[in-house]
Amino acid sequence: MLNTDKELKLYYSIGEVADMFGVNPSLLRFWEKEFPQISPKTAGRGIRQYRKEDVETIGLIYHLVKEKGMTLTGARQRLKDHKEATVHNYEIVHKLKAIKEELLAIKRELDGRE
Repeated sequence: MLNTDKELKLYYSIGEVADMFGVNPSLLRFWEKEFPQISPKTAGRGIRQYRKEDVETIGLIYHLVKEKGMTLTGARQRLKDHKEATVHNYEIVHKLKAIKEELLAIKRELDGRE
């Protein structure tokens, strides 16, 4: 798999992270208060700089809250009590979605040849 510029970055702005997950920056600021695992570096004038670890944690929270429909309390408890298993399941789901997208792209390409 080729590295994209995003994978090489050390820090991401709040706008970039919000775009990655299709959410508003205000939701990310709210989640920072609700989940101590998210701790972006704050530059001058309060500009947030998210590390790769922060983005991965946000992805995990997004999965639990937005995709699985968990409450914030439930997601917070899951991350506290069963973080390893939750991360493992999230990674599996993420890989399966990527495989599905790749297969759909192949199907579209094959359908276009007929």
